[in-house]
Amino acid sequence: MSVGLQPVGLQSVPRAPGAVPLLGHALKLWRDPLGFLKSLREHGGLVRVDLGTMPMIVITSAELVHEVMVKQARSFEKGRFFDRLRPLAGNGLANSDGEVHRKHRRMLQPMFSKERIAIYSDTMSRNARALADSWTPGQEIELEQAMAEYAIETLASTMFSTDIGLPAVEAVRKNLPVLLKNLLIRAASPKALDRLPIPANRDFDAAAANLREVINEVIVTARRSGDTNRNDLLSLLLAAQDTESGDGLSDTEVRDQLGTILFAGAETTAATLAWTFHELAAHPEVEKQLVAEIEEVVGDRPVTIEDIPRLEGIRRVLDEVIRLHGVTMLMRRTTEPVELAGITFPTGTEVAFSLYAIHRDPTLYANADSFDPDRWLPKRQEEAGLGRKDYIPFGAGNRKCIGDLFVWTEATIAIATVLARWQLVPAPGHTPKEVASAVAHADRIPMTVRPRHT
Repeated sequence: MSVGLQPVGLQSVPRAPGAVPLLGHALKLWRDPLGFLKSLREHGGLVRVDLGTMPMIVITSAELVHEVMVKQARSFEKGRFFDRLRPLAGNGLANSDGEVHRKHRRMLQPMFSKERIAIYSDTMSRNARALADSWTPGQEIELEQAMAEYAIETLASTMFSTDIGLPAVEAVRKNLPVLLKNLLIRAASPKALDRLPIPANRDFDAAAANLREVINEVIVTARRSGDTNRNDLLSLLLAAQDTESGDGLSDTEVRDQLGTILFAGAETTAATLAWTFHELAAHPEVEKQLVAEIEEVVGDRPVTIEDIPRLEGIRRVLDEVIRLHGVTMLMRRTTEPVELAGITFPTGTEVAFSLYAIHRDPTLYANADSFDPDRWLPKRQEEAGLGRKDYIPFGAGNRKCIGDLFVWTEATIAIATVLARWQLVPAPGHTPKEVASAVAHADRIPMTVRPRHT
């Protein structure tokens, strides 16, 4: 679709300032993606942004996001962002559309049921205790890195439970951080730039190829072994059958689903945990309340799945952290003419929205940039008029993240385990800055570890 000849729908939408020839708004997205996405609400509920020469409609209101994700969801397919994700996730659940998506979601849904999460929770708790045990009083840690290692270790050990999966675990640890670091830049760049021999492209391509190759080999080995009676995700995927067609997953489909789960689960959990401890250090009164809650609910034993519903303060803190540091940008593409805000857009229109920006909208949230977990108390929510459309940390409709309960459980167990043992104190000399990737994570959060009880 050329910039010179735009359909009427695109012509009716104001264009964000700052576009340059050939690159459009890509430079602004590279330089300050979070600030740029937040600024777009100044131009109304719909605003046009150009990625290179490709026009994209950005939605800036929660109401219109609900239109796209729920009310008119069947008129959209996954857009450019997910096209660019294919080197990592292939045609997995995040990328697939139509009947393929519905079929695969039916097959994967039981793997993320409450019963399965209860099984995985033992691994989550064991890994959280191992993390807490690895620290010593006075040690300075890079919190973002430590939480990423915990999240990747937990994902890897729930995916691959035996020695068969050890090469994949190592490949995940090595390659996933490289992929996540370069993903947003890749998605926002004109595709022609993929061929430039710059380090970001070389690193991304090499990491994606290596991770695919190793996971392929592990799948073939596991399939040959015939041992598919374990509770890890690899075995469940190999044994999965669609309830309607009776079909199973091919090896390529199993690899793509594993890649999708890795992408969706690792960075979100790591960033959420890192920001949680950062915010608690800056708000000692909130941390004190959580420690008291953990002592009352858990005591000095390991955290279990049964504790999760009673740790209500941790849930409010997690809601607030995810609101403040959430998903940077999602994209959809129209599969037929679609009307939004009284404007009809043709088939093939790229539509984007930032949950990060929506969740910081001052018309929805008082003191929108401030950390205030008590805003999630039922009475406060009612007084503020916050509805389900206004807070969608894991998406909505038939595209809602299938692993949301996994992430909530994993994060809650980690927070309760660490807070019971340690107080994390910011190391002097660095103020963490937000860095845009799939979610808004921190550049660095150096912290010193102090025993909770001496």
